[in-house]
Amino acid sequence: MTPSLLMAVLASGFIYGITPGPGVLAVFGIGAARGRRAGAGFLCGHLLGDVVWCSTALIAIVGARQIGSTAFDVLGVLSGLYLFWLGVRAVRARRSSAEAPQGPARQPFWHGILFGLTNPKAYPVAVATFTALLSSRAELLHWSMLPWLIVLSFVGGLMAYAILIGIVGARQVRSLYQRHELLITRLCGVMFIGFAINALAHALPGLVTNKA
Repeated sequence: MTPSLLMAVLASGFIYGITPGPGVLAVFGIGAARGRRAGAGFLCGHLLGDVVWCSTALIAIVGARQIGSTAFDVLGVLSGLYLFWLGVRAVRARRSSAEAPQGPARQPFWHGILFGLTNPKAYPVAVATFTALLSSRAELLHWSMLPWLIVLSFVGGLMAYAILIGIVGARQVRSLYQRHELLITRLCGVMFIGFAINALAHALPGLVTNKA
């Protein structure tokens, strides 16, 4: 495994874990209501869902690559379009009048497991994020390295969660996050659009070449 591929997988796991979404909002709410330990418990449970969805996404990506370059390029185009759609939605987001989820959870660890495993957007976002960041190194992907890809994505997610655990638990942090939530969401949207362009830039030429 090359250093560039190693860093790409680590970055994919990190970005997937730290990007604002329902899980991040939930841990800020739980942390502010019950403290850092409760927030950490929620994230430890949520990590199981991340491992399941990231592993499934990596299996799909490596499988598409092994089937052939066309299948991987099609996956890359679909992922790029999905990320672009998410990015545009985030950039155009408006402030919600509803309270951000979540309040206190009585059993943060089990709540995190359920939350992580039942998030309907987890799998498509994982596939899109990993495909976008790994598309330029697609020729390096093989079944033999799948366990290492999963481990590296897990380490990237742990790094992201370590940062989140370090800052949750303080009401000032939650207040600051909520005050600038719209700006953070829009900046993440710009990041998603960048990932989408990267995925499309690597996938479309392959499809055009194969058609020719």
